[in-house]
Amino acid sequence: MAKPISSNRHSLVKAIQKFFPSQFFAHLKVFKKTTLWTPQRIVFFGLLMMWDCEKTLGHRFAAVRDVLKSLFPKWKLGTEYQGWCDAQLTYIHAVQPALAKRLRGQMQQGAGKYWLREGRCAFAADGSRVECPHSAANKEGLGCAGKKKTGPQLFLTTLWHMGTGLPWDYRIGPGTASERHHLRDMLSDLPAQSLVVADAGFTGYDLLRAISQAGHSFLVRVGSNVHLLEELGYVEWQGPTTVYLWPEKHHAKQPPVVLRLLIIERGKEKMHLVTNVFDEKALTQEQAAIFYEMRWGVEIFYRSCKHTMDRRRMLSRTPETCKAELHWVVMSIWLLGAMSLSAIMKGGGDPLSWSVALARKHVRAAMRDALRGGKQRIDVSACLAGAVKDSYERTGSKKAHDWPHKKKEKPPGAPKIRLANSQEIKSAKRLLLKKAA
Repeated sequence: MAKPISSNRHSLVKAIQKFFPSQFFAHLKVFKKTTLWTPQRIVFFGLLMMWDCEKTLGHRFAAVRDVLKSLFPKWKLGTEYQGWCDAQLTYIHAVQPALAKRLRGQMQQGAGKYWLREGRCAFAADGSRVECPHSAANKEGLGCAGKKKTGPQLFLTTLWHMGTGLPWDYRIGPGTASERHHLRDMLSDLPAQSLVVADAGFTGYDLLRAISQAGHSFLVRVGSNVHLLEELGYVEWQGPTTVYLWPEKHHAKQPPVVLRLLIIERGKEKMHLVTNVFDEKALTQEQAAIFYEMRWGVEIFYRSCKHTMDRRRMLSRTPETCKAELHWVVMSIWLLGAMSLSAIMKGGGDPLSWSVALARKHVRAAMRDALRGGKQRIDVSACLAGAVKDSYERTGSKKAHDWPHKKKEKPPGAPKIRLANSQEIKSAKRLLLKKAA
């Protein structure tokens, strides 16, 4: 057990206020003059409710209220969950961007050598659906994703920083939302010259062109649904790995997206990746394989949200409250990770060694500790420094033998590649002449 701390301020409060100090909330606009639901109190409630282990929102609210009464004896707190819920709906659209911007700044400042991996600031992009209650409001406002036996859902798209293993940005929409549109919306907040790594769901012409125009690089897997051209002649330096993505509807006015094709062999499987990094020394075949393998971290992030934190299904009854609830889920695990990484890296550890399960255990213990009053028995930062994964090498599969696993998805096949025809070559030359003029 970590040594008790002597400060009058609880270590959990100190750990949170390292990222969100009281003066941070002073800059947030107050929409309603109330002594009960200030932005700071709303944020503390939202974060701690997602760390709490109670199974219903009402019980979480009651449990967190007791914790905050102990941590902040002078705070006047509302007694009803509905009051907090209405207040957080008023503030969520102003508070969430400010919280995200603050965490991004703290990440960039504290990442040190881990800001880059393989010499690049790289981000994995991926989306995941989250179930919501089958209320009439959710069915009408969120809809279903189109598959049989599915109910109302939200769609969460995340940019996950490969250096620190933390979210960098995210977007939430109904279950029918487009992860490509979400990613395009997040490009403006990426650091300059970032590398976006994504699976075969992000291969659209408009998206890849938008990433390039925003000054970023990409490494994206392509499958059999993608049609590529060879020997189009749009660039002089085209080589054996040069291909073009150029849907027919863009031939008249829009130029092709010029790509470099990489084929990565992983056992018997071949992965086809495309990138707009043409210098083979700037992004080698080996580095491309490493980055795409690291992309799996964003899948682990979703598993942590849904299973480790037990937030696979929202509990709110309306689309607005479901979206707000999912915002708190993401922000809570983002902050939990930031708190843990600060302690882990201070001890010389790699941020990717972070264990979400152990960090969750420690903050829940700290919340229980706050209820005891008197002398504290837990130093949160010291505990989080040890929230790292097992270092031993596993000799067998972690998969349960008798669990009814989902059907394994068939991996994407090879893209369809053909030589450009004479008409396509003429169209490309015409666009080149127009560009030169």
